[in-house]
Amino acid sequence: MADDEIDLLDPEAGEGEGFGDEWESIDVSDTEADRIARKRDRKFTQFRERLKDADQFKVEQAVFDDATFAALYKLVQDGYVDAFGGPISTGKEANVYEALGDDRDVAVKIYRINASDFRHMRDYLDGDPRFEGIGSDKGQVVLAWTRKEFANLSRARAAGVRVPEPIAVERNVLVMELVGHADDRARRLAEVQVENPQTAYEVVCEYMRRLHRAGLVHGDLSEYNLIIYEGELVVIDLGQAVTVHHRNADEFLRRDCRNVATFFGRQGLAVDPDDLYESVTEAEPQVGGTLDELDGRDAGRNATE
Repeated sequence: MADDEIDLLDPEAGEGEGFGDEWESIDVSDTEADRIARKRDRKFTQFRERLKDADQFKVEQAVFDDATFAALYKLVQDGYVDAFGGPISTGKEANVYEALGDDRDVAVKIYRINASDFRHMRDYLDGDPRFEGIGSDKGQVVLAWTRKEFANLSRARAAGVRVPEPIAVERNVLVMELVGHADDRARRLAEVQVENPQTAYEVVCEYMRRLHRAGLVHGDLSEYNLIIYEGELVVIDLGQAVTVHHRNADEFLRRDCRNVATFFGRQGLAVDPDDLYESVTEAEPQVGGTLDELDGRDAGRNATE
């Protein structure tokens, strides 16, 4: 929307001695959902069959095991989800569904325990101090990854980065803020016509700085993991984000800088990835820009016309 400013949240996290190390370990031991799955009482069985057969959900037992259905059952019991809607996106590793939460629409992201290949996750998990002791068991890797995404979203949000608000996590199921709606989805930066590239670039730079000062590196940042909705620039897909002390953190950050520089270079800006890297890692905070001419919905239409 013209003349609107992006709402850069006030960061709550601050630097200090050992910054980036104060992460609590990730617990992948059995939860109440696992106990529910083992018990398989009448109410749970009815819930599983009703959900599995629902037209809007359309899942197969081979895709979501009993423990996944139990995680959904527990989230419903705890009041995080009141009703499930249709799919927002489907992928090889996870499906995202629209759902009704306590007082708003939410997104429910379900990682498949039985996905064919999670080997690439090891590059991000191995070396992260939060995941010491996680073995090679596929189920534990997926559970750790889901909890990692919840922790990363919480950390980024506390640092003042606009990300989907994390609401709850249970085993391989993550409930978070729904940005947009299934029938009016937020557009990826790659899908829109950027009317003010300089402003958008400044906002992305500020978000990268805030993440880094909070001890995080996104690790897969590009125009495909930045979305626009109602004039807001939102960072998504933080499952792979690592701490600054990860052995590959510097490599991941430099790759993020190259991706961002390449995209905005196509928008007509002269961006040097090394300069961006230096800007992101400098000690002093910078003032973010605005999105006064960047409107996700209008720009998305212009890009496709």
